[in-house]
Amino acid sequence: MTKLDVILVLDFGGQYCHLIGRRVRDHQVYSEIVPHNITPKEIEALHERFNVKGLILSGGPLSVYEKNAPKCDQKILDLNLPVLGLCYGHQLIAHICGGNVKPSKKKEFGVTHAIIDKSIGVLRGLREREKVWMSHGDTVFSLPEEFDVLAHTENSPVAAFKHKEKAIYGLQWHPEVVHTENGMKMLKNFIFVVCRCEANWRMEDFVEKAVREIRQAVSDGKAIIALSGGIDSSVATALAAKALGRNLTAVFVDHGFMREKEPEFVKNIFEKPDINFISVDARKRFFEKLRGVTDPERKRQIVGEEFIRVFEKVAGKVGAEYFIQGTIYPDRIESGIRKFSEKIKTHHNVAGLPTKIQFKAIVEPLRDLYKDEVRKVAETLGLPKEILLRQPFPGPGLAARVIGEPTEEKVKIVKKADKIVTEEIERNGLEKSLWQYFAVLSATKSTGVKGDSRAYGYTIAIRAVESKEAMTANFAKIPYEILEKISTRITNEIPQVTRVVYDITHKPPATIEWE
Repeated sequence: MTKLDVILVLDFGGQYCHLIGRRVRDHQVYSEIVPHNITPKEIEALHERFNVKGLILSGGPLSVYEKNAPKCDQKILDLNLPVLGLCYGHQLIAHICGGNVKPSKKKEFGVTHAIIDKSIGVLRGLREREKVWMSHGDTVFSLPEEFDVLAHTENSPVAAFKHKEKAIYGLQWHPEVVHTENGMKMLKNFIFVVCRCEANWRMEDFVEKAVREIRQAVSDGKAIIALSGGIDSSVATALAAKALGRNLTAVFVDHGFMREKEPEFVKNIFEKPDINFISVDARKRFFEKLRGVTDPERKRQIVGEEFIRVFEKVAGKVGAEYFIQGTIYPDRIESGIRKFSEKIKTHHNVAGLPTKIQFKAIVEPLRDLYKDEVRKVAETLGLPKEILLRQPFPGPGLAARVIGEPTEEKVKIVKKADKIVTEEIERNGLEKSLWQYFAVLSATKSTGVKGDSRAYGYTIAIRAVESKEAMTANFAKIPYEILEKISTRITNEIPQVTRVVYDITHKPPATIEWE
């Protein structure tokens, strides 16, 4: 079998590490995420499986000069492989080669304009002034004489560099995020011009690999899979069914925080003769466990633990020893699962899981994919459009969209509001351009007027965003007449609501969900 060309991404704990990997895959070149301290010998060993064509050093939250900051083996720079350092990786290359990296007086966060001094290599074909996305407090102020400065900004004298003789590059900005206008062109230059890769990877390769890994993990045993009806768990179920057949049981747990008609939708799609499907009504259990709980992290932890306990009970009945779930990469990175990454929020299916579980292993076939990649897998597997086009929904469900204690009354309110938002967005044909659109029940009450009388009720916030992979997102500029219709319907049809607001915050600095 022909070996795939591969770009290795060294993981220094940055939020966008796996996003770099998937951007490489967007160009139909395979990428593999590896530890930051991978040795030259380990890289050489990978040549048995792949044609290793280049290395990308990811960003990270620490400072390169700190005592416990992650470092790479400097000898990887002597492997005669092209290297591209991004943000922290850019600073690290400069630091270990003898450059000057220190805190900047003016930090750069968000869109910045870079002046391209030399449009060569990674920067080939770019304009003199480029819009790039920065997120750093430290800056490279000077380089050893064997390096050339390729770009600068108002606050970063060395915003991009290249070794004079070797194919070693550094970019202070993040070409992998959509806010860097020509980021994909920069990565394309590195992949094809500098590394000379062939575009010989397809999503079908991932399907084969995932099915093989599930079979290896479970072997002749039985497994259950957490099936919520969302795109991630549905794709994971399809892959697991391909791998395990009747040794798989799909378990849907109705925790009471689902959208309108959600349980009926899931049963209709998956209650088929060729799938072992079990639906569990656990609404009473979840509401009792969340009584009086207001802290969002605690909510997620409780939901994560209760899910596992329900799944363990079902597993005991069907004789399953393995647990499969549709965790994707943004879930894991936001939960801070890697050594040097920051925790943004706990996902119920990652850091929200209890430390002691009764399963032999948890299998996560989608763990390194982003949502839009999961959709591509769904297309490859031939899943129905109702699943393929579903917008993302948090694992804790509407419990994550009720600020404060998620009582049954509050969940009913946000469920009705969410239905109205969905109906109006889809009635006006906006759903295809949006990543997510939903209602949040805030903890704020305010005075209103209904029927010439004073009313004192809840505030509903509407959130609608555009995104490609959920690591970054822009608020959607919904036409005012549609927002007005949503607001009017919510305040008319839900007596407990007196005010509706629209969230106009990007991610970052916000997350997509409020909790």
